[in-house]
Amino acid sequence: METRLLEYFVAVADERNVTAAAGRLFAAQSTVSAGLASLERELGVRLFERSTKAVRPTAEGEALLAHARAVLAGVETLRGVASESGTGVRGLVRIGTFAGLRVIDLPEILGRLRRSHPLVDVRVTVSALGSRGLFDDLDRDRLDLALTALPPASGAVSRPLGSFPYVAVLPEAHPLARVDGPIALAELSRDDWIDVLPGFGNRVQLDGELERRGVTRHIVAEVGELATVPEYVAAGLGVAVIPDVVPKAGCRVRAVADDLPPWTVSLTVGPSAAHRRHVQAVVEAIHAPR
Repeated sequence: METRLLEYFVAVADERNVTAAAGRLFAAQSTVSAGLASLERELGVRLFERSTKAVRPTAEGEALLAHARAVLAGVETLRGVASESGTGVRGLVRIGTFAGLRVIDLPEILGRLRRSHPLVDVRVTVSALGSRGLFDDLDRDRLDLALTALPPASGAVSRPLGSFPYVAVLPEAHPLARVDGPIALAELSRDDWIDVLPGFGNRVQLDGELERRGVTRHIVAEVGELATVPEYVAAGLGVAVIPDVVPKAGCRVRAVADDLPPWTVSLTVGPSAAHRRHVQAVVEAIHAPR
């Protein structure tokens, strides 16, 4: 059995679309379709249900998918070990991170990694969909590693890097801006709010905490970077409750009276990348004591 056929199988299962899978693999759509047909004949089962809108794995396809991923991971490990035997650890590591945040000093870490592993290349990207988008990219093997702020919901493995308390951020002219002491979430329920987009870890966490307390709010502006939320607050558009991890110039910052769990950032390794030696080299560099 050709491993390329298994790559077609996994990519189509991830993308739910033959054209998107072909683009991901830099292959022609006809080549992927023919490869899937060949694999189905070889295995003697139908792998996908096809419709005009999507392609979805059959029950048999779902049962075989994890095994196909394991085979491909094993083949990649075998190739990596063979390549590294004469040249050292090498390969491309795809890292997802947050826009505009320096939770860790990733440039410094990758600089050290480059000196110890000069054949390991990195590609650092951000997701417009926050932690949920990063998890999706990990699950679909578009990323090897990601900084995330939600618990993993699949075969990915996370290890915490740091935790930050939530704080209330108010415009200077807000009636509560000069009052001492912590502020309760319910005290801000009648205000206009600024927040990040749905899917970001801090937004998901705060929405859950507000719902548990029966607190509703009106969001007047959603932004794509946590680091920019205080800028909108300082301009007087509304209030915010965010992790204490970004500059808040021009705002009044108050502790939150509610017992909110901290915003925890973790390094998450994708299920398909966990055994790749060049990925492990980056994981070790990020977690190394400094």
